[in-house]
Parts: sequence; C-alpha cells; structure tokens
Amino acid sequence: MTTRLNPYISFRDNARDAITFYQSVFGGELNISTFGDYQASEDPAEAGKVMHAMLEAPGGLTLMAADTPNGMPYNPGDNISVSLSGEATDESELRGFWDKLVEGGTVTVPLETAPWGDTFGMCVDRFGIGWLVNIAGAHQGGRAAE
Repeated sequence: MTTRLNPYISFRDNARDAITFYQSVFGGELNISTFGDYQASEDPAEAGKVMHAMLEAPGGLTLMAADTPNGMPYNPGDNISVSLSGEATDESELRGFWDKLVEGGTVTVPLETAPWGDTFGMCVDRFGIGWLVNIAGAHQGGRAAE
C-alpha cells in the first residue's frame, strides 16, 4: 500500500448513521470500531460511539469518520480533517510529512504508539487545517478499523 490521503469527517453522535449512508451512496467495504472496542474513553456513555470508521469504495475512494468525544468541542463546518496513512514501510515518508506539518503548527496528539498498535498523531498546521497521521503497526494494516 502506498501513502493514502483522504478526508476524515467528525460527527457528534451520528457517525455510524452518516458513514452507513455514504456506503449506500458509494458502495464498498465499511469497517467500524467503537471507543468501547479499545477502552478509549472512561465515559461509559461513549462506549458505543464510533472511534474510527473507514469506507473503502471502488475506484480508490476512501472516507473516514468518527464521533467527537463529549469532552471535545464540535463545530459543524470545522469538522473535516485530512488523514495521511500508510504502512510501516512508508514510515520515513510519513514522519517527514508529520515533521513539516507541525512546523509552526500545533501538535494535538503526539505521533506515538496508539492503543490499536499503530503509530498515530494529530496536529493542526499553521494554516488551521487538522491532520491525522497513521503508520500501520505490525498487524495486518492501518488503524483500528482496517
């Protein structure tokens, strides 16, 4: 797999409905992981929320989505980020992108090993664009839902 660039849309409590709708529009394979799957929230009310969803549709279309945790702000219109993801073989390229993106920007989640075994980080670049970088770990690839 080569490095992938795709939109990542945040929702408030309706990511599952939205990504299922997009699957009905574009077709393809949909994988969904919840916060409960990875014990990623201490709030029991968030266990069923979507931590990560990925729709891989024919023709190379990829769309990712997640529910915004209750403790984080959610502003419709500001709820789209850009995701960069790849395999461990792409690590030096992805880390290079990360290093350049954070220059003059803000790291919101450091690029380090995540609960699902990948190397993951989030930042906002100096132009206010949110980025997610995911480097697949030793398992069969990608973020939790892959």
